[in-house]
Amino acid sequence: MVRTKEQLLDEYLVAAARTGDRKAFELLARRWQGKLIAHAWRLTGDVDLAREAAQEGWIEIVRGVGRLRDERAFPAWACQIVSRRCARRIGRLQRDRILKAAAAAEPVEAFAEPEHSDAPAMTRLRAALADLPPEQRAAIGLFYLEDMEVAEVAIALHVPAGTVKTRLMHARRKLRAVLEGDAR
Repeated sequence: MVRTKEQLLDEYLVAAARTGDRKAFELLARRWQGKLIAHAWRLTGDVDLAREAAQEGWIEIVRGVGRLRDERAFPAWACQIVSRRCARRIGRLQRDRILKAAAAAEPVEAFAEPEHSDAPAMTRLRAALADLPPEQRAAIGLFYLEDMEVAEVAIALHVPAGTVKTRLMHARRKLRAVLEGDAR
């Protein structure tokens, strides 16, 4: 598999952070903060919960990066940590019966609109993504927006690869129906 420049940079930053290079870790955190918040949002549907879960995830990432042996595993490993933090927060909210409905729209920073975008189609796509169940929204986000492979998404979401494939299939079907104007 050919690695992109961004992936190679992340791998270098992880390796440097493991040796105690603070600047490398700070740059790694800047590069991944938005991605981890977007991932947490896809799981929780709440921007504030997402930010809190990502922040808690960074504490665990800081403590554990020295034990990470494969730099290429960082994206899936970091997303898995944030996924666990999200699950804990949601569990607490459910136990307290305070869990509210998921937010209706994807955060703006998760989707950068191209200069020549079809605005109505983009609006329909955002609405369709927001309507997906959180599990499908998370799988779509990690696979397409974070460019992870199915195996990496499976690790990040702590589910089998077959489950990721199924979630992607159902999500694609729903998105296709909305974008083709045949929403059911």
